[in-house]
Amino acid sequence: MSLRPVSQPLHQQLRDLMLARIESGEWSPGTFLPSETRLAEEYGVAVGTLRKALLDMAAEGLVQRRQGKGTVVSSHDSDAVLFRFFNLRRVDGTTFHPESRVLDRARRTATPEEAAALGLATGADILCITRVRDGDGVPLIYEQIVLDAARFGSLLATPDPLPNTLYQLYQTEFGASVFRALEQVTACAVDADCARELGLAAGTPILRVHRVAVDYNGAPLELRVSYINTGAVHYHAEV
Repeated sequence: MSLRPVSQPLHQQLRDLMLARIESGEWSPGTFLPSETRLAEEYGVAVGTLRKALLDMAAEGLVQRRQGKGTVVSSHDSDAVLFRFFNLRRVDGTTFHPESRVLDRARRTATPEEAAALGLATGADILCITRVRDGDGVPLIYEQIVLDAARFGSLLATPDPLPNTLYQLYQTEFGASVFRALEQVTACAVDADCARELGLAAGTPILRVHRVAVDYNGAPLELRVSYINTGAVHYHAEV
């Protein structure tokens, strides 16, 4: 398979072509890609150009480079991917694996804000999951997760407990891979329901994170609103 001369650099063309193979399912999560030499021959480019494309994809989290083994399509069951999307750290800066408790699952009509965030029609059905996430035995996050019921509605009947890492479930059960997330972070006063679950007094200042997770094509998959007790953790971001 050869590339056509266009204004876009060759390594970016390669990145797009290989991403298309991931999107199509030809290279599924956890699959090792062919060797760099074989791919370079297939695309008719130098190995160095092919390697640059793979390094770009690794920087985006699309693939992972494994020393002595090769390049594998990223899956959401690895710590490397988990901590791309879980941005809380202990006060000392160390990471931890959160545990989740589902409080409620319900199917209902989307609010105008929810429909807009997920690109749904007004009045569309959504699945709403309410859960608490604990760290080191302490309730840290109260969150509501909103999904398109037409695509993810079967989660309503999935037996408890739901997996801690929902992005992995979306990938393995629904063929939906989260590529990136768009977040808005604000401060607010905690309401009574959230305060009760997090062991706080109503009105306590708390961090609110509004996140829309999207797939490789930028299509919304999930809306998640998280309320975070920052007494024992802090929100970590690299810019």
